[in-house]
Amino acid sequence: MPALAELERVCPARARRGEPADSVDGVVPDIVVSPRGTAEVAGALQVAGNFGLRVVARGAGTKLDWGNPPESADLVVDLSQMGEIIEHESGDLVARAQAGTTLAHMSEIFSRMGQRFPVDEVVAGSTVGGVVATGLSGPGRYLNGAVRDLVLGATVVRADGVVVRAGSKVVKNVAGYDLAKLFTGSYGTLGILTELTLKLKPVPKEQRFVVASYPQPADLGRALPALLTCQAAPTAIELERTAPDGPLQLSVLVEGRPGPVELRSAEVASVLGAADVSPVPPARWAQLPGPVSLKFTSVLSGVPAVVQGASSLARDHALQASIAGSAGTGVLFMGLPGDVRAEVLRPLLEDLRRCCALFGGHVVVLRAPASLKAALDVWGPVKGVELMRRVKQAFDPGRRLAPGRFVGGI
Repeated sequence: MPALAELERVCPARARRGEPADSVDGVVPDIVVSPRGTAEVAGALQVAGNFGLRVVARGAGTKLDWGNPPESADLVVDLSQMGEIIEHESGDLVARAQAGTTLAHMSEIFSRMGQRFPVDEVVAGSTVGGVVATGLSGPGRYLNGAVRDLVLGATVVRADGVVVRAGSKVVKNVAGYDLAKLFTGSYGTLGILTELTLKLKPVPKEQRFVVASYPQPADLGRALPALLTCQAAPTAIELERTAPDGPLQLSVLVEGRPGPVELRSAEVASVLGAADVSPVPPARWAQLPGPVSLKFTSVLSGVPAVVQGASSLARDHALQASIAGSAGTGVLFMGLPGDVRAEVLRPLLEDLRRCCALFGGHVVVLRAPASLKAALDVWGPVKGVELMRRVKQAFDPGRRLAPGRFVGGI
């Protein structure tokens, strides 16, 4: 295999034939290469271009079943050997890390300086590159912003092997920042992220979880507006409903210095009514419901109605569904059984999209078996898809990077 020989030259002893365990959402690659730095990634993509290979990037492999399966995957670029924290400017609360660095490793290193990258590890084992590539943000996005807001800069290798650097390691310098944002949530279809410059925050001294339960989402509709306008400044406002007709749990995270945290959590408890306050997070905190997961959104004022609508639709379609997510940002998830059939899920998906559209939202199938996704419109209608196609054409005219995984078959 000539391409394999060339890749072995670029990455000595770290290029091999693909195996079933390397499959990307059911698509087994011909070759897997494991570079150790940006230069080797660039070399691998130059070889891939010479041989017309289609390429998918992989970090820890925790989210390879998200989105659509790629149309093909001749080469997997495995970034698991790129797990180094290159710089940590603790005084500026900025760090630069290779894309294969896990969130757990960053947490261990930064915490020694009383700092953190404030993105929750929603999927265990996630790398920072995978989190940025999928745009996955956890509960803390309510106060800290989405992951795209925490990326100051990025080093990306284009499909032709050209290295592009965007953004800056200076927080206030916004030159090129939009380009760094562009790659966030692009599912590897525009380029391969190799290094990321990240905004850090201090680790809070204390945290309290204020938890209340409500019989119906309508009760949430009375508590949520008061919570959003109170002076307690919570880090996260999460909801969970484990069954379509079950009670709804609202969990609020308050962080900061010990004395003020006690006062602020007491204020939140007063707003919520009967509530428990604990330093320990509730069960399933910062976890996606599943095993089949839908992501749906709404304007904040529509969250109670959308939650009620989603629950009612699941009941109407005789599905045992759980709902969780951020009541403070309107980003929610529905978990369904792993054996749900396409003929059942398809009408639910259509109905849920109509419901969310009434409140400015949309619905995507985040995680599901490839056989199930093949019978569904995973991404659904998305505004701006033609602009996305033009961006794809500009960065990857040959459609060689993760072809078909993203919106509209991009």
